[in-house]
Amino acid sequence: MPQTIHIIGSGFSSLAAACYLAKEGNKVTVFEKNANLGGRAQQFSADGFTFDMGPSWYWMPDVFESFFADFNKKPSDYYSLEKLSPGYRVFFEDNTHFDISDDLNTIISDFEKLEKGSGKKLSEFIDNAKKNYEIAIKDLVYRPGESIFELVTPQTALKIDQFFSNIKRDVRKKIKNKNLQQILEFPVLFLGAKPSDTPSFYSFMNYADFGLGTWQPKNGFFDVVQAMVQLGKELGVTYKTDSNITKIIVENNRTCGIEINNEILNADVVLSGADYHHTETLLPIENRQYSEEYWDKKTFAPSSLLFYVGFDKKLENVCHHNLFFDSDFEKHAVEIYDNPEWPSDPLFYANFTSITNKQTAPEGCENGFFLIPIAPDLEDTEALREEYFEKIISRFELITKQSVRKNIIFKKSFCVNDFKSEYNSYKGNAYGMANTLLQTAVLRPKLKSKKVKNLYFTGQLTVPGPGVPPALISGKLVSQLIKKYQ
Repeated sequence: MPQTIHIIGSGFSSLAAACYLAKEGNKVTVFEKNANLGGRAQQFSADGFTFDMGPSWYWMPDVFESFFADFNKKPSDYYSLEKLSPGYRVFFEDNTHFDISDDLNTIISDFEKLEKGSGKKLSEFIDNAKKNYEIAIKDLVYRPGESIFELVTPQTALKIDQFFSNIKRDVRKKIKNKNLQQILEFPVLFLGAKPSDTPSFYSFMNYADFGLGTWQPKNGFFDVVQAMVQLGKELGVTYKTDSNITKIIVENNRTCGIEINNEILNADVVLSGADYHHTETLLPIENRQYSEEYWDKKTFAPSSLLFYVGFDKKLENVCHHNLFFDSDFEKHAVEIYDNPEWPSDPLFYANFTSITNKQTAPEGCENGFFLIPIAPDLEDTEALREEYFEKIISRFELITKQSVRKNIIFKKSFCVNDFKSEYNSYKGNAYGMANTLLQTAVLRPKLKSKKVKNLYFTGQLTVPGPGVPPALISGKLVSQLIKKYQ
């Protein structure tokens, strides 16, 4: 029997769940507190420049293909993709840089040029990473985190040691060149934890990087948001923006709707893709599953200081994605995870989508997105933001051998306070809860409320974890649970 389902938030997990639930014949409405759909993946335009506000790396294209295939569609029905070559560029402390080719054999050859014997070792490492990817993506990540036994399969039994070792140890046993080590340790940062705290099994991210490559939707990541919204509309989903949920209505330990602007909207099921901690604050205290102490003890992925910058000239010596590892990688990690403080000499990332799509900047101009990973819940002031912009733009000029400061004609920043106000993000985190061993699968917050019947959760604080592909999977998992228990 069709049910009325209200979904809080319009991030990727919510958009995915909405499609699956509507496909089952339910009456589905998505409520977004902000003026635009997409959650962290919103897009904005100003002064002729167009910026994706959040996600920018299109990895694991097979997960996107799998999502659309569930509706007898293909990504190409909605947007076009280009495989980037190089996938990205990494700048190092020794004033060198390394381009990650779009071809695995070329990457192996490039490793060998920097460290004799490393090509063969990289090949072996990626072979193992590919096997892990096949186990993870084809099996483990599509499990709802209801039981520890979900992790026990013939395949994982053979990999048990890789859940108790870590990426850093594995990489450094094989590769001695510091720059190559950092390249291999970089992808797990998408999981929100240090390489030394990330189980070896997560090397599947290296296969996602080197084996599957880095892609770019033609008009930016917002293409994916628009595609999912369009698919949802085709399935009958309704979307409402500027709709801030102020309360989840509970009667006799069962949810029966939501409150918006003092108006109660009845529902058979409520699903939240908003921040998990924030969602529970919308409930009476006795109906909350997790205490403030619980959340405070968890390891959260970093927050970010972001800058959206428009330049009145074309830039040199950069490609679409650029990683600036020209400072101490280990020290910055300590300042994020071990001793949270503003980093003394931060690593940073920059992308320039106008290199790939000239429509995102006026003719002869360039748009830039700069990101500094920082610890969540740090003091956030305009003065600090400016101080750090000066730090990275000075290094950017030095490393890329060009003057750009006087060519900035647009600049907007986004940091901890904005993550809190715009997305109700716990401590202003940017990526959710880290995928450490003790925060994996069944050990993450549950998709289904243990205290309120017909209340469900999805997104980066629950299974399978942070990142856009996991968010799509999370939306599928929760929709399956709703179908199972209703």
